[in-house]
Formats: sequence, C-alpha cells, structure tokens
Amino acid sequence: MAKYSPEVDDVFLALADPTRRGVVRQLGRGPASVGDLAGAFPMTLPSFLKHVRALESAGLIHTTKAGRVRTCVLNRERLAVVQDWLAEQHSIWQQRTDRLEQFVTDEEHPS
Repeated sequence: MAKYSPEVDDVFLALADPTRRGVVRQLGRGPASVGDLAGAFPMTLPSFLKHVRALESAGLIHTTKAGRVRTCVLNRERLAVVQDWLAEQHSIWQQRTDRLEQFVTDEEHPS
C-alpha cells in the first residue's frame, strides 16, 4: 500500500471539498466547459477556478482550451487509485469481521 500513499492522499485531499466532488460528479456524465460547471455553484468564477486547478493538480481532471472556452474532462484512471485503496481496505476489514464472527461463534458453542 505504501506505493499508493502520495497518490491516494492527493486524490482524497482534492475530493475532501464538496464543490470539487460536485465537479467530479458532473464530469462523470461527460466533458463540460468551466463556465457550464461553474453555473452550478454559488461562487465567483475566480473562486471556482481554484477548485478546477486543485482537481487538475491532483490529476483528477484535464483541461483544454479552444479559443475562449476551457473544457474539463474527468481522468477516470486517477479514480482507480482510490478504488484500489478502498478495495484493499475492504479486504482487510472483511477479514477482521470474519475472524470476529468466528471468535463469537466459537465462544457461543464451545466444543
């Protein structure tokens, strides 16, 4: 798991903010312009751009500019880093609960 730590930290830090989670949710439906994304949030465009930069720095989105329009695209591969970490945690906790269940069951019905 140590090899994932900085990547996982960056992604979780970026997703810690509800605005950024909302942007990721919207981009899950497909690419969108910054202007379209910003319209869903009650803040100024410069404030919203800070969130876009944070997501881009974490590698969760890519932006491209064509003329005056900046388009954001979700980097689904980056979300796989978190998915891998969560799967590992799920496995660890599943094993622990299985052992706990076995312990409780063995104590209730001693041989």
